[in-house]
Amino acid sequence: MLPVASGRVISCAVVVPAAPLLVPELVPGTRLGDTVRAAAVDAASRLPSRWLAVGAGEAGGVPAAVDADRVGTFRAFGADVVVPLAEDSAGPPEDLPLPALVAAWLRARVGAESVRTELVAEDASLADCAALGDELAAADPGGPLGLLVVGDGSARRDTAPPGEEDGRAAGFDTAVAAALADADVQALLDIDPVLASELRAAGRAPWQVLACFGRARASAWRGELLYSDAPRGVGYHVACWEAG
Repeated sequence: MLPVASGRVISCAVVVPAAPLLVPELVPGTRLGDTVRAAAVDAASRLPSRWLAVGAGEAGGVPAAVDADRVGTFRAFGADVVVPLAEDSAGPPEDLPLPALVAAWLRARVGAESVRTELVAEDASLADCAALGDELAAADPGGPLGLLVVGDGSARRDTAPPGEEDGRAAGFDTAVAAALADADVQALLDIDPVLASELRAAGRAPWQVLACFGRARASAWRGELLYSDAPRGVGYHVACWEAG
């Protein structure tokens, strides 16, 4: 647990998808990920050098952390792309959770110093999301720290495989994109966990951690949506929030 804040707080948060599509080596021969990759790198480059990432863990799981002294690999996703979570991380590459791998890949891509990842269960209650969000808002990171929120929208868009699409998915992602663009804390808090689960939107819990953090900070947040689309049947959103 981080110590209570004494004037130093997180003032910039970035939302990116938990998408292997971001990593070129995992999708050779296609340029499908070029636009979302560029947006995610742009957004991540706006964060200070030290990051705290929040991503979705397994449904029914307990909160867990992936410390910055570890090294991950994407080998389980098709290529042994090694991603240290900090500039000085050492040790054998591990099959870490996807949000931690994406955070580490972005860290290396923009030259940030380190990233620690907090995992909240994909089906976490709003109360659980609030507990983590409130802790982040009250913490003193001991210097500049950026918040990286890693999670996908609906996996049932009309570009999904036959039989997987759901007519509610596009509207769901449109509403999420609008909330991220406007830094609308209440709209994210109002996301229905049951609907998100039915649409397989794994980003719901991390987004609600962001919303609870934003609410607890009681700041005037400025939002910017850099990307929103569903290139492989999954809603991907990239956004940046800055405190006023």
